[in-house]
Amino acid sequence: MYMTQCLQRTLQQNPQHLATIFGVRRQTYRQFGERVACLAGALQTLGMAAGDRVGMLALNSDRYLEYIMGVWWGGGVLNPVNIRWSVPEIVYSLDDCATGILIVDEHFAALVEGIRKTARHAPRFIYAGEGGVPAGMLGYEQLIAQAAAVEDAGRGGEDLACIMYTGGTTGFPKGVMQSHWNLWSACMPRMVDMPPLRDGRLLHVAPLFHVAGMARALIQFMAGETHVLVSGFEAGEVLRVIEREKVTETLLVPTMIFALLAHPDFELHDLGSLKRLTYGASPSAGEMVEQVLARLPDIELSHSYGLTEACPVVSSNLPCNHTPAARKSGLSRSVGRGGLGVNVKIVDPQGREVPRNTVGEIIVRGPNIMQGYWNKPEETARALRNGWLYTGDGGYMDEQGYLFIVDRLKDMIVSGGENVYSAEVENALVRHPAVAQAAVIGIPHAQWGEAVHAVVVLKPGAQADAEQLRLYCREFIAGYKCPKSIEFRNELPLSAAGKVLKRELRR
Repeated sequence: MYMTQCLQRTLQQNPQHLATIFGVRRQTYRQFGERVACLAGALQTLGMAAGDRVGMLALNSDRYLEYIMGVWWGGGVLNPVNIRWSVPEIVYSLDDCATGILIVDEHFAALVEGIRKTARHAPRFIYAGEGGVPAGMLGYEQLIAQAAAVEDAGRGGEDLACIMYTGGTTGFPKGVMQSHWNLWSACMPRMVDMPPLRDGRLLHVAPLFHVAGMARALIQFMAGETHVLVSGFEAGEVLRVIEREKVTETLLVPTMIFALLAHPDFELHDLGSLKRLTYGASPSAGEMVEQVLARLPDIELSHSYGLTEACPVVSSNLPCNHTPAARKSGLSRSVGRGGLGVNVKIVDPQGREVPRNTVGEIIVRGPNIMQGYWNKPEETARALRNGWLYTGDGGYMDEQGYLFIVDRLKDMIVSGGENVYSAEVENALVRHPAVAQAAVIGIPHAQWGEAVHAVVVLKPGAQADAEQLRLYCREFIAGYKCPKSIEFRNELPLSAAGKVLKRELRR
């Protein structure tokens, strides 16, 4: 299987069908396919060979979808860059996998000079934004206009399709290697569980650099249906686009859903076209489900659990488990059952399966599981053992195979749908000359689900306040990872082995 096959199929069978809607721009699949083939040709002219990495640092747009398909059409590998990263984090990912070309829109053009100056081997920069092309960059539209269309390279199967960087417990991002077969195998079970809507219009709100947003885009391509895009989440704009473009489904995180429900104009918009809402990237929110169904009683709700290493879906909790009876029984709090082809087990620290309703670590096996971490054999060996992916997430399974998440065994914080790894934040804090020790945990937050909280021990005689440390952290990590609250202590609780007892900090 190769991921451009779905585009080939639609170009053959339904080329006049609407492919993308972004603001005032609309294009059919024929137009989209022509641009993809020309973009592939332009990238090859710039030196992209089979298996070479091409990055994109941009907000959602129709051009982002062209990037995804265009790189694959030309035989390359995607490196979608996290738009919330600082320049050092971006440069690390580009250098780590030798990304030779980086496509940037107007929202991130100001970062180009910093990337150029600090990267070991600066990529070639393509400007895919609005307005004039900045000095030192190539123009996206000019490249497409001047390039000759090329044939689909047809790379597929176990060929590498994407390197998607995710946070690491060592403080450095890890490049998750996803093959064409991995991505195809992740999308198909979801399509079996939730068959695509006929003439469906999917609204992309979740960022396309994120595995959930990209996977949902791939399913829409496989269905040959229409993509509607907004550059980012703004509640009023999302409501207007749903009404104007007759959107049939979307994927949102709970913080976005709460914002939509709380918007003063919610009742003023006709949302009758919206048939499905998938929520994920955060633990299931019972109160949110009740609020959504009270306001949109006919909508189909589903919840997905997954991770980048599973490309991403492990399990899905379908609309049948969001009925009044299922909510009363507690099934709506589950993250569903493993998809077709995906094996899920709950194991103890020795890797032995535990009895049902017993908490342990969730492990997963299937054709959707990543090939490994780019250039990190030791971390790959820790994550992939005997064919199983050890997720580091804690949960239990009931007698019917429904999976319930109870904790994250890794020290990961989910804030507003974004993963924050405590080690990254701790590493930034202890760089400060006044800080002797730091421990970071997640604490409950009404809006974001969890907030990043730091406990800091200062060096003897040193001084620093919370605001100084927050500003300092922003030099090294993205703003959403920086502590929202900081407390100072004389010492941290330690185990006999000298490890920080984070359970005591949480308590």
